[in-house]
Amino acid sequence: MEPSFPERIICMTEETTEALYLMNEQHRIVGISGYTVRPSIARKEKPKISAFTSAKIDKILALEPQLVLGFSDMQADIAAELIRNGVEVHIFNQRTIPEIFQMFLTLGSLIGQPEKAQALIKKLSENVEQVKASAKLLPRRPKVYFEEWYEPLICGIGWVSELIQLAGGDDIFQEQAKNGLGKDRIIADPNEVIDRNPDIIIGSWCGRKFKEEKVVSRDGWQDINAVRSGELHEIKSADILQPGPACLTDGLAQLHQIIKNWSVAG
Repeated sequence: MEPSFPERIICMTEETTEALYLMNEQHRIVGISGYTVRPSIARKEKPKISAFTSAKIDKILALEPQLVLGFSDMQADIAAELIRNGVEVHIFNQRTIPEIFQMFLTLGSLIGQPEKAQALIKKLSENVEQVKASAKLLPRRPKVYFEEWYEPLICGIGWVSELIQLAGGDDIFQEQAKNGLGKDRIIADPNEVIDRNPDIIIGSWCGRKFKEEKVVSRDGWQDINAVRSGELHEIKSADILQPGPACLTDGLAQLHQIIKNWSVAG
């Protein structure tokens, strides 16, 4: 007997939606997260059934999904409720670049299209390698502070730290980036950033607009190299804080351009 694969899938986070579109398997998607912006066409043609930590369970059930895809412990309560209602759920938990690639493999297997997943991985890997090769040619490497949230200060997660390294910089909080939970990446003392004195500050405030003036006005931060030289930049969270295709393409490209501009200007 031939195995059957889900034809009605709900994606509660953006990265699986984007991956399925890139695999040309978007016809399987019957519902998406309301925070989805990539690809933009998804918002126009797919019903929005969830936020990130909340979902319209009745609306999900009405769509009769054969599989619901989610991400991390923050969607555990939604997943549990759906499971109690007899829905098959898969919660991904990728926190590093290798784990992102593994997510693609698992997703491809879940829909019976491993070859398409491999093709996507090959394409994205080639892009990463091109940036890595370009970064090796840069005359100098900046120290980079990536800020994921501002009250309290939270530094970047694992894949962001890895992307900074690939793009030609050095993450000043690399040791904390391995902590998957935001609460474990809180910078309790803002003076730590001053002491580590980054050359570049990049803000990506989880859907909020990054405000340079808020950073510049912090006590003592006027003496940080990045502030003194005006090297404060924003990368939108949709481009770098979703652990899927976006961070490996647009997110990495923006990181590399910021770092390259700094490197050659010196």
